[in-house]
Amino acid sequence: MAADLQKWRRSLPIFPARGKLLKEIKARPSCVVVGETGSGKTTQIPQYLLESGVGTSGVVAVTQPRRVAAVSVAKRVAEERGCQLGSEVGYAVRFDECYSSETRLKYMTDGMLLREAMSDPTLSRYSTVILDEAHERTVHTDLLFGVVKAAQGKRRGDLRVVVMSATLAAEEFSLYFNQAKVLYVQGRQFPVEVLYAAEPQQDYLHSAVVSILQLHCSMGPGDILVFLTGREEIESVQGVLRECQSMFPSNWQGIHVQPLYAALPSHHQQQVFKPAPQGCRKVILSTNIAETSVTIPGVRCVVDPGLVKARGYSPVVGLDILSVQPISQAQARQRAGRAGREAPGSCYRLYTEHTFSQLRENSEPEILRCTLTSVVLELLAMGMSDLLTFDFMTAPSEEGLVSALEQLCLLGAVEGREGKEGVRLTALGGKMATFPLEPGLSRAILQSSVSVCVSDYVCSCDCCCRREAAAKKWCVWQLCSLWTLSSSLLPPSETRWLLPTRRFHSPHGDHLTLLAVYHAYTAASGKKAWCRENFIHQRNLRAALDVQPQLVELSSRVGVALVSNSDSRTVRRALLDGLHCQTAEHVGGGRYRTLSSRQEVFIHPSSCLFHVRPHPPCVMYSQLVHTSKCYMRNVSVIEADWLAS
Repeated sequence: MAADLQKWRRSLPIFPARGKLLKEIKARPSCVVVGETGSGKTTQIPQYLLESGVGTSGVVAVTQPRRVAAVSVAKRVAEERGCQLGSEVGYAVRFDECYSSETRLKYMTDGMLLREAMSDPTLSRYSTVILDEAHERTVHTDLLFGVVKAAQGKRRGDLRVVVMSATLAAEEFSLYFNQAKVLYVQGRQFPVEVLYAAEPQQDYLHSAVVSILQLHCSMGPGDILVFLTGREEIESVQGVLRECQSMFPSNWQGIHVQPLYAALPSHHQQQVFKPAPQGCRKVILSTNIAETSVTIPGVRCVVDPGLVKARGYSPVVGLDILSVQPISQAQARQRAGRAGREAPGSCYRLYTEHTFSQLRENSEPEILRCTLTSVVLELLAMGMSDLLTFDFMTAPSEEGLVSALEQLCLLGAVEGREGKEGVRLTALGGKMATFPLEPGLSRAILQSSVSVCVSDYVCSCDCCCRREAAAKKWCVWQLCSLWTLSSSLLPPSETRWLLPTRRFHSPHGDHLTLLAVYHAYTAASGKKAWCRENFIHQRNLRAALDVQPQLVELSSRVGVALVSNSDSRTVRRALLDGLHCQTAEHVGGGRYRTLSSRQEVFIHPSSCLFHVRPHPPCVMYSQLVHTSKCYMRNVSVIEADWLAS
């Protein structure tokens, strides 16, 4: 097995460049490595550095935008090195860590390294920081650029920085890191034929299904990769394909559908890398996670509707809104390239060539299009009182920074510095920064310790009346742990009202519904069977519960006493303390208007309040999603007089 792994390592496109890469990286403080997905840069360059002795003077950190990549790559590299995960090779993602004092190579999300920088601004335990998937330009990636560059300056060349990107747009990274040398790694790319739609498609999901079926009937051996915008689209298309396959003649090749999205349990994600069953063609329905983060073997054809779900800041509502947006030309090329990793392939773009020509060349950095509340809180926690002097690679607007400060001021997290320019964290703000959560959630946890916490009231399945769960008392922090994975715990919205989970719906809204689901789960004798019967993702539920001990430890660290009570109003009032800018009132016909900006919004179909009549007069929500309308997600009922206090 070990010999096979070493043989596989030597077969990667990056291996012939090993000597040159090591020479160039070790000769200078910073460099940029450009290599296509599948070249081996993520797994091999960190190992090359370890093998050359770099890890002896400090840990080698490799950052990833996505937790699934950080964990899966760490597992793979540990396997290649023949060590137990958590010893020489480890990982750290939010609420999940696996490393020790022996760890010399640590894969981690951008956010985790940022949190370390709050207490250790020079990143003193690291000899090398590798910023992988830099082309994605997430908020945390951009913020980390500035933090690492500042640490490098303070350590006077004692910290080596390697920026790795899967796209050719490396000049910006090079300029930012003081004219860092750009190194190119040859990928393994076969020709890909790109075909466009003759005319714009009105229903891209219908077009995707038709394309899949046509390709399945006409193409030779190979699998099909389809890019969709999210879990609900994936499960919708999966259901349609299942119905279509039931009508196939008995002598036809079958379709083996594999979904892939970030919230999918890891053991399900790993299924996409396995061959389809005998007599079947694999069809992978994926979000943009398959663009660059993973390489899926066997793919010969890509179906690309040209869309992605992304966060964008809305000045109208003063919040981030998730919406479906056109991809960039660079993303389109990345998607097409998935079909040519092992053999010649084809890419069917469900948009016209003219539409492609109108797409922006590269994606806009996330820091320019999302709220900066968390970013500002993290910077202030690092001691950056004058935000305008921070060395951003791409500076956000001054208006965006001011808006973030206003939000933090309303939460009680910041205050002006008497007689000086800039702002500083309050004692409350310092405690909020300790939690790896959105500032509003952190404030809610802290507020719950000032008031009290709650037990749940659940909706009885036979009479829909309230009943207190005996001896089950819950705090806001426990609800927040469930909230971190709420979108991936429950079944999709189009089926939820037809399934057994309806009996868990609380008349107070989605937050207490999550608690009701948890109580039923903990009371069940056969938990796996219970989850299967109720269409609940057990692994994701358990992952959310694993968060709780860490929130307890963090709460103890900042002196928060976690007490409980039996009043369902109290938990909603504590949540409102963190979400008071995210409230709306009913104005008739299912329409709501946000109280902060008077934006028209609607309750999302996935909410347990969607079918409640009469409509709740006043609600709070955690997220806005824009599809055909602007929808509120994670919605709970509040009372109007709570807002006055």
